[in-house]
Amino acid sequence: MTSNGENGTGAAPGRSATYWIQSAFVRLGVLPFLLLIAVVVFTFMSDNFLTGRNLLNVVRQSTYLTIVSMGQMFALLTGGFDLSVGTILALTSVVGATAMAGAHAAMPDAVGLSILIGIVAGIAAGTAIGVVNGIGVSVFNVSPFMMSLGMASIGFGIALYMTGGVPVYGMPMEFGDVFGFGSVFGIPTPILVTVILIMVLYFVVNWTRLGRYFYAVGGNIKAARLSGINTRLTLFLAYVLCGAMAAISGILLTARLDTGEANIGANMPLESIAACVIAGVSLRGGVGRIENVVLGAIFIGLVQNGMNLARIESYLQTVVIGALLILAVVADQFRLRYIANLQD
Repeated sequence: MTSNGENGTGAAPGRSATYWIQSAFVRLGVLPFLLLIAVVVFTFMSDNFLTGRNLLNVVRQSTYLTIVSMGQMFALLTGGFDLSVGTILALTSVVGATAMAGAHAAMPDAVGLSILIGIVAGIAAGTAIGVVNGIGVSVFNVSPFMMSLGMASIGFGIALYMTGGVPVYGMPMEFGDVFGFGSVFGIPTPILVTVILIMVLYFVVNWTRLGRYFYAVGGNIKAARLSGINTRLTLFLAYVLCGAMAAISGILLTARLDTGEANIGANMPLESIAACVIAGVSLRGGVGRIENVVLGAIFIGLVQNGMNLARIESYLQTVVIGALLILAVVADQFRLRYIANLQD
């Protein structure tokens, strides 16, 4: 007859530290351990790392990746991913800035209307990429890799054609003052927008039927179809949401840069997937949580900020992000294998 400590039904006082680490790893994944290591390492490397001002800067700079990563999570939940999120940022920036600058030149006194026209045009252009991705994946059964890679090339080409590689200027100063550098009740506007989106998406994922459908389709699309779920519509909406989130991030980033840029967002596909995978979102679909993805995006922002303070070259920073992605995938596979062994 086994004791509670041996069969796992109770917490025996004689458990080793290794047991508790393994238990935390099974429940929480690799992210908390990476966060702890990053904080300790960068605190030793720079005296400015743990200051309140720097941490607020980390959160503010992480908002753009956080929004994109939450959208990327929907594609990953359904068993796919979106490689066009960087292009969506660029196209949103170019279209939004061009429309806003044109409206401001035609109606210099209607600043609010010009800003609204630019925001709507930019988000519509970015979301259109998500719509096309959704149609290709859900209707024509094109693999997410090929579909989003093709749309990334198309969108980037359109952005470069519209600008000739030259930044777009002429937007109202109020746009950057409010959405790039402004604050509401002391909270920077990008952070406030991100918090609102987090709450909305958390509700969608955890409290709506559509949220449960994303998990069901990613877990087993055949079983989901047999249970009456419209799997094509669910896949379509996943990529539309992904495109819309990237478009919103593109508008906020444009306000921060105060120009429309065709070359922004190049690293966003890698970083958004890395943020999700580090946060425990499964590449096989059906597993993931919004709050963990937010922490994953902040972690990447924290690592980038720490490396900047430590004066590590930008090229090496890309190496570190790629290594973290591989480490997270390996850790996730080990975690799944460990859970399977426990169940056996």
